[in-house]
Amino acid sequence: MKTMKSKLAVALMAAGLSFSAAAADIKVAYDADPVSLDPHEQLSGGTMQLSHMVFDPLIRFTQDMDFEPRLAESWERVDNETIRFKLRQGVKFHSGNDLTADDVVWTFNRLKESPDFKGIFAPLVALTKVDDFTFDIKTDGTYPLVENVATYIFPMDSKFYSGTTADGKDKAEIVKHGNSFASTNQSGTGPFVVKSREQGVQVQFERFDSYWDTESKGNVENLTLVPIKESATRVAALLSGGVDMIAPVSPNDYTRIQKANDIELYTMPGTRVITFQLNQNSNPALKDVRVRQAIVYAVNNEGIAKRIMKGAATAAAQQSPVGYAGYNEDLKPRFDLKKAKELMKEAGYEDGFTLTMMAPNNRYVNDDKIAQATAAMLSKIGIKVDLKTMPKAQYWPEFDKCAADMLMIGWHPDTEDSGNFTEFLTMTRNAETGKGQYNCGHYSNPEIDKVIEETNTMTDLAKRSELLKQVEATLYDEAAFVPLHWQDPSWAAKSNVEIGPIVNGMNFPYFGDLVVK
Repeated sequence: MKTMKSKLAVALMAAGLSFSAAAADIKVAYDADPVSLDPHEQLSGGTMQLSHMVFDPLIRFTQDMDFEPRLAESWERVDNETIRFKLRQGVKFHSGNDLTADDVVWTFNRLKESPDFKGIFAPLVALTKVDDFTFDIKTDGTYPLVENVATYIFPMDSKFYSGTTADGKDKAEIVKHGNSFASTNQSGTGPFVVKSREQGVQVQFERFDSYWDTESKGNVENLTLVPIKESATRVAALLSGGVDMIAPVSPNDYTRIQKANDIELYTMPGTRVITFQLNQNSNPALKDVRVRQAIVYAVNNEGIAKRIMKGAATAAAQQSPVGYAGYNEDLKPRFDLKKAKELMKEAGYEDGFTLTMMAPNNRYVNDDKIAQATAAMLSKIGIKVDLKTMPKAQYWPEFDKCAADMLMIGWHPDTEDSGNFTEFLTMTRNAETGKGQYNCGHYSNPEIDKVIEETNTMTDLAKRSELLKQVEATLYDEAAFVPLHWQDPSWAAKSNVEIGPIVNGMNFPYFGDLVVK
């Protein structure tokens, strides 16, 4: 059969015709399923993955981190504060409605109201319609990252999401961790339509017959996403043929995957930093910089990267990875148990104290094991840890309440820029602007805030990079958080599932382009 297909392909090419794979159905196992169908409810990797399947962005990144036109077919800078976008014509929403600039304006205004997204969109002050397929994005002064932010604009069907439900609720409302029209209904322009969804069990997607991107070679007709929390169980499902692709792959399972027949492992250098935040509002001891420094010195993150992550991670001393504008080559991991004990004594905590720790157990690779190892390390300097781990669906509502003294969080920079780490993780919390949205450490340094605001208006990239490096140095000196490592994204699939071309460092594969032989 393989020989026949090969001969057919050769004959077609000789005749000047193309050969494409037949439509395919696949099953994908992730560690967790999307918590909502609303693309603006939660800023997370799961939401972004869903958005790229069901919706489509104005622009998206390629594997090489270049910008690729999607629903916006072109754009140009009109002046220092304005970029004009041309929208692709002839695009249909799943409902059958036509995509126009009105939908982009509506989506932008909704994003500005989202607690999770308004921080990213703060520098963008307005999006105005020029005509049915043209719109302008206006910034607050000169802003160098408009295209980066545009990768987070997934136009929603304004007609579909307008009005009220049968029980009188606004269809456009954004409800965090609750039921809303948008969290259970969807109409996007993406390659897939949600056919059925049973939270925690499976989500079934089917190809959108009227998908605009007719040049895509993707041939997946039906895709079923199943959540399998345990890493070993995901691998077993792949090896037994129960699923066609899995993510993430635990470093503990790399050898097992590599030894299997007809199974391929894919990894990429990671830019998602895994950290612990130190909640200064819930535990007075954490207000003392010496205590925070002691905790950082007590955590052997190089050991975690080597032994728990099996080398599939790089120990971190800062937020920004190598290659990012703010990466500071002078900052190194600083495990030193003797130094940690000296700092605890100096701060008046020679006998230690008790703190609560919280971590997910199915969001990041080996997250629960990392938390357990960290708790054991802190016990060596007298800190007794009350650790709680929980599934992602239960973790985020608790994280949003900053419900522990130490909280694990991973962050991939939404704009692929160093400043984004600080904007969300370490800037002073501001509910109005969305800055510091995920800063459960309640760390606050007005000078840091001022510098980040300044870098957001700088087009001198060399000078901007130097300022961002200074930010990292200050966060390092003040032990604003506990850096662990940058996590390598990883996937595994049957050899006939060509995931190589669709995976990326952002860790949301473009399933619409997936080819299955």
